[in-house]
Amino acid sequence: MMKVIIIDDELAMHYVMRKSLAKLHHIEIVGSFQDTASASLFIQENDVHMAFVDISMPDESGMSFAQRMAEQRPDLHIVFVTSHKEYAMDAFDVYALDYIVKPVSLERIERSVKRAMAIQRFMEMDEDDKGNNQIDIYGLGGLEVRSGTTGYVKWRSRKSAELFGYLLMNRGRMISRARIVSDVFGEMPQKNAVTYLNTTIYQMRKSLQPHGLKSVILSDHDVYGLDIAQESIDFVLFEDGLKRFAVIDANNLYAALEIEDLYAGDLFGEKAYLWALNDIERLSSLYAVFVKKLASVLLEHQMDDTAVRLLNKLLSYNEWDEETVQLLLSAYAAQKDKISLTRVFKRYEKNLRKELDTAPSKELVHVYAQLQADVDIRR
Repeated sequence: MMKVIIIDDELAMHYVMRKSLAKLHHIEIVGSFQDTASASLFIQENDVHMAFVDISMPDESGMSFAQRMAEQRPDLHIVFVTSHKEYAMDAFDVYALDYIVKPVSLERIERSVKRAMAIQRFMEMDEDDKGNNQIDIYGLGGLEVRSGTTGYVKWRSRKSAELFGYLLMNRGRMISRARIVSDVFGEMPQKNAVTYLNTTIYQMRKSLQPHGLKSVILSDHDVYGLDIAQESIDFVLFEDGLKRFAVIDANNLYAALEIEDLYAGDLFGEKAYLWALNDIERLSSLYAVFVKKLASVLLEHQMDDTAVRLLNKLLSYNEWDEETVQLLLSAYAAQKDKISLTRVFKRYEKNLRKELDTAPSKELVHVYAQLQADVDIRR
């Protein structure tokens, strides 16, 4: 059971978060606080695994609170829930698990909880189960590295994490110093970039050293690489898993759902490094094709609730995809949920007019009208 607290000076957010968290399994809300001082005292005296924290708080900011917790309770999973997008990179520096921008959605909260629970399960495993030096890398939805010896890696700087991610995407190859400087430190003057690269390599190795992973960073004169097993990387497992589902049917439906669950978000999440944009788009496209195929099969087997959940998740990544909207409309129609059916179409129509100055296709308008009529008949 994941024990959770909520820290926000607005009582309305306590209600919103409690309502959402109550819908998730294996979650127990053990406290709600309007200031960090009360929350800190509670954490000292009680078993708490996860804290949803607002950044703008009276007396002490949520960011300062997270910094203290990183030192006092490094096992506490901090998730920022805030109206301020600009603090996302600062949150990374205080080892926050996640960063959610208000208004929150159940899907977004569930993603954070799943990540925290995965870490919790790993930390509770026996050492024999973990292995002497097992490493697990999670690049979908963010960037986390965990070893079987001491838990998750705490990066000494943003750039050290970014450079690890860069070498991870180029694993199995030795990359020249010049190319790394161009791709990762391109915004700096050449002389400064070379110095910063040396510092970042040092910081990266120091971050990995407590986990017995210092040696995975390879270097030879002016080239660098990463020596790591592909089977420990979530986006590799995801992409390899997709190859088994050229056809999805009743025989492999639940196996397909397990592969879908690996996709906790786009590659590297909100960091979205410029040098990774092609891979981000490629994996996102593969996921979209897979989920739409999977959702169609789910609807054929009357698994409407699961189809709705996956399609809403997909739509949160690409709100302009008409095929996803059409499938979601069909899923709500299968549930005889005319309110949600109408809400999704009207929201899509409004966003198209507002952002792109266009309208839904005639085909979608026709499908929407037909589904509305079908729901009325079935009622």
